[in-house]
Amino acid sequence: MSIRVVVADDQDLVRAGLVMILGAQPDLEVVGEAADGLAALDLATRLRPDVVLVDIRMPGLDGVEVTRRLAGPEVADPLAVVVITTFDLDEYVLGALRAGARGFLLKDAGPELLVQAIHAAANGDALIAPNVTRRLLATLADRAPVPVQPTDPLTEREEEVLALVARGRTNAEIATELFVGLSTVKTHVASLLAKLGARNRVEIAIWAYDTRRMRAS
Repeated sequence: MSIRVVVADDQDLVRAGLVMILGAQPDLEVVGEAADGLAALDLATRLRPDVVLVDIRMPGLDGVEVTRRLAGPEVADPLAVVVITTFDLDEYVLGALRAGARGFLLKDAGPELLVQAIHAAANGDALIAPNVTRRLLATLADRAPVPVQPTDPLTEREEEVLALVARGRTNAEIATELFVGLSTVKTHVASLLAKLGARNRVEIAIWAYDTRRMRAS
């Protein structure tokens, strides 16, 4: 079954390029295009795609607000949103992730990383451009107070999974690295989400840096 994607970008040439890249993949289907935030919100609400790919700067509503309305903490049935932009600014990245985005890429990331991000979001994972992840999480670790530890301590294996999630690894990559089954990884990730009160893998990664378990390289 194909992963259904809505693409939103106010630049016609950029949007056409994204549609062409995604449309060339045998398991991806672009089901809608939007040139502004309001149209993106309407399309995504009506079509309920598997993933919404949104630009950070769009007329009407920006990508952060579109993300918040589609995937924010108050949304009962959130959609998977990946934000893509030419602007490598901390406030954009943090705003998108806090709004519920499952991915954040720069437009020069390349087709391979773009496709990986779409697949990751559709599968419940999160992918952020590695250079963005290192700098952003280091910034968060410097700014944010250390949060209270969970009442139920993490197991040794959960700590290992936590570190790999914080490095942006997918479930499949974690399974390979730890020599365990994919279902086992999913169980550990679900346990981390519950213990940390996190909504997604991005928040798990942020928690790892906030608690100084991880350091940016």
